[in-house]
Amino acid sequence: MSAAVESRTNLQELAEFVVARALLNGASDAEVTIRQGDEFSTTVRMGEVETLKESGSRGVGLRVLVEAENGYRVASTSSSDFTPDGIEYLVQGAVGLAQVTSVDPFAGLAEPGEFGKLNGDLGLYHEDVYSLPIEERIEWARRAEAAAMGADARIVNSDGASFDATTGRRVFANSRGFAGEYPSSYCSIAASPIAQGANGEMQRDYWYSQARSFHRLEQPEDVGREAARRTLRMLDARRVATQQAPVIFAPEVARGLAGAVFDAAAGDAIYRQASIFAGKLGEPVAAETVTVVDDGTLPGGFGTSPFDAEGLPSRRTLIVEHGVLKNYILNTYAGRKLGMKSTGNAGRGLAGNPYLDAGNLFLEAGAQAAEEIVRSVERGLYVTRMLGQGVNLVTGDYSRGAAGLWIENGEFVYPVHEITIAGNLKEMLRNITAIGSDLIFRGAIAAPTLRIDGMTIAGA
Repeated sequence: MSAAVESRTNLQELAEFVVARALLNGASDAEVTIRQGDEFSTTVRMGEVETLKESGSRGVGLRVLVEAENGYRVASTSSSDFTPDGIEYLVQGAVGLAQVTSVDPFAGLAEPGEFGKLNGDLGLYHEDVYSLPIEERIEWARRAEAAAMGADARIVNSDGASFDATTGRRVFANSRGFAGEYPSSYCSIAASPIAQGANGEMQRDYWYSQARSFHRLEQPEDVGREAARRTLRMLDARRVATQQAPVIFAPEVARGLAGAVFDAAAGDAIYRQASIFAGKLGEPVAAETVTVVDDGTLPGGFGTSPFDAEGLPSRRTLIVEHGVLKNYILNTYAGRKLGMKSTGNAGRGLAGNPYLDAGNLFLEAGAQAAEEIVRSVERGLYVTRMLGQGVNLVTGDYSRGAAGLWIENGEFVYPVHEITIAGNLKEMLRNITAIGSDLIFRGAIAAPTLRIDGMTIAGA
């Protein structure tokens, strides 16, 4: 066994070997995940390097299923030890744990015909994320901070600027004949300046750019200047009186509503009857203009992959189409609980059972320019920042701290802070009265500018 393990330098072969060892040790089925990656990160503050990190990591996770009457006993283990003894300890530990776990009638791998992966280059990996020498990566962070600090005399300090780069590889194999792997890459630049207002008040904000390829990053000066603009616009903020008014969500906060729709449609929340969408398939749940999509197939997307964490091919799933709830989000386990099939949305850590995970989740763009939506508001709030987690998926109650810009007669008139916006997610989705054309992916979740009427703004 020792020579067999040591000879396997190919990680996919190693994953298949671990699966085979698990079956020989008593598992009825087995899944293996291997992750390997390298990471670089630097932060500068006031021009000086504050942190500098360069590291590599790898890990292997094994999940075993032992058949029992009326279901399976399931257990998982993980390790960073790829030595022969480490692999054997991993296998025996998982099988031993499974012998003492309770039987789950819904556990089990997907059926053999369901496995598969997307073919072709999905644009997930670019070698150029490490194309800059380390000193130049640091200089990129310095340039972003310098641009922010030089934008205005009211920028008096910095919370830092950063440059990050990561490459990784994911491998997955199971006992039902699936084996696959893919590489990925990522890099980012960010800046967070601090400004001081006329009354001594301090405000901070940030901006960033991230991409799978270094050559697709925005220039550090552009990132720094945008971070400064966002910080300066919040100076001398005030509170507003408690009232009901239209609320416009900027794209960077509107994405949270797309995330709330995903969470409400998640199969585990549905089978626990812990969601406002339980029992609502085929029914209107939002305004007719609202379409929410989860798509793990978009080339170069931050949430794209050729297969999910159970070895099912990634796919495009309509969650809400023209206001109607079309699909729940499922992995194999949630699908069995609900008598449905997986939507290819399994995620996974090295250890533990698969969970529900999004691909590229977005609310589809509308036809209106963001500026046009702002001009449509006689009196209301443009939200640029949210605080806390305030969505109850069982009842739909929504309440979150917020900051942003006050609108009078279609124009921004002053910044506001120390307020709370409240409503009910069921009504908020139905009261989306305008959708912007400014859908841009700056991560795996995105949404355009949204206008929602009838929300309560709690202030002074």
